[in-house]
Amino acid sequence: MKKGITVTATLALALMLVLSACSSGNSSGKATKVVFWTFNELHQQFFESMADKWNEAHPEEKIKLVATTFPYDDNHNKLQVALQSGKGAPDMADIEISKIGNFLKGEPQLVPLNDIVEPNKDNLVMSRLDNYAKDGQYYGIDYHVGAEVIYYNKEILDKAGVDADKIITWDDYEAAGKQVLEKTGKPMATVETTDQWSYWPLVVQHGSDFLDKDGNVTLNDQANVEVLTYLQKLVKEKVAVVAPGGFHHSEEYYGFMNGGGAASIWMPMWYMGRFTDYMPDLKGKIIIKPMPVFKQGEMRSSGMGGTGTVITNQSKNQELVKKFLEFAKVSKEGNIEIWKQLGFDPIRTDAWTDPAMNESNKYTDYFGKDIFTFLSSLKDEIAPTNIKEKTPAVSDVIKTKAMFQALNDLKDPKQVLDDAASSIK
Repeated sequence: MKKGITVTATLALALMLVLSACSSGNSSGKATKVVFWTFNELHQQFFESMADKWNEAHPEEKIKLVATTFPYDDNHNKLQVALQSGKGAPDMADIEISKIGNFLKGEPQLVPLNDIVEPNKDNLVMSRLDNYAKDGQYYGIDYHVGAEVIYYNKEILDKAGVDADKIITWDDYEAAGKQVLEKTGKPMATVETTDQWSYWPLVVQHGSDFLDKDGNVTLNDQANVEVLTYLQKLVKEKVAVVAPGGFHHSEEYYGFMNGGGAASIWMPMWYMGRFTDYMPDLKGKIIIKPMPVFKQGEMRSSGMGGTGTVITNQSKNQELVKKFLEFAKVSKEGNIEIWKQLGFDPIRTDAWTDPAMNESNKYTDYFGKDIFTFLSSLKDEIAPTNIKEKTPAVSDVIKTKAMFQALNDLKDPKQVLDDAASSIK
């Protein structure tokens, strides 16, 4: 009798162990912790929503995303310290494009992502991924293309008798700006003195950059001087004014533009969200057009800004995290969600023609439903940038010195750029 009880008890215990082992798997709800750092709360919200979608689609590989949004500098500084010290880094992190050069020096402490990038190459705008690459290895996945466009206030242009479709070159733009100023008393444009978005896109379209493909400083080459001289000329003619607050993300600027302060602004496609969120009174008045060119044959856009999501080499679940990153930011479905949730022009071009991109949301309500039809027409004219180790240093001198000296103090553009280039070299 005792022997029978013992056997029964043993079998029961074995069954409990089997059930316990099963219950510890992801299929019953236990998830793998994945830590994510970013500097943008909207990016955090996006990844949190994609984690929910991942868990629904992959119940056997559930993750528990632990995301934190830090101030911009804190995010990058904390990440760099953690990677250099070999401890304390998250599984995933966002690195802004101006900072990526700091993380690619020497041997990157990041996980190569080639196995999720290369199978999708035909559908990706690869120049956006090249920004986060070194020695043939891709280390970051961007949120967007950042195609540079001009946002015109059609109400102001109509009052001045200006047709935006007839503005093909920067000479046309200047002439139209003089007409707007004469007829309405308003400037055609605003230019930044504490950021780079008024200058860098035009430089890249004009066939140059701040650095060449080998990472050498080209900030003061002839094309760059020509562009800065042109911008200064617009300011001197009052066709352009310095952006209130110094850049296009200040509260003063949003208030100025929301009140119809200027007839246009050139910024990347990702700036659409600033209009919808901070300039509601312009709804239905803003039209999006290609950038003018300095000469025929130049590209009518350039890829500006960006944030690459990376996986650190300290992650203990690299393969799972990589699959989740592919799901969130490389797959067609993930790219459609990037548009729906963030209003960005995603890096996967086959998403642009998907019917889901025309579904009503706050962006189509504000700008109309032909946004991606327009973007598709520019697909082959988005000039790439050279993002290298010196990019953080170049961006810093542009933001803190060069733009203010040239566009506020009206110093000689060539001298400004010579001094800036010397300080970097």
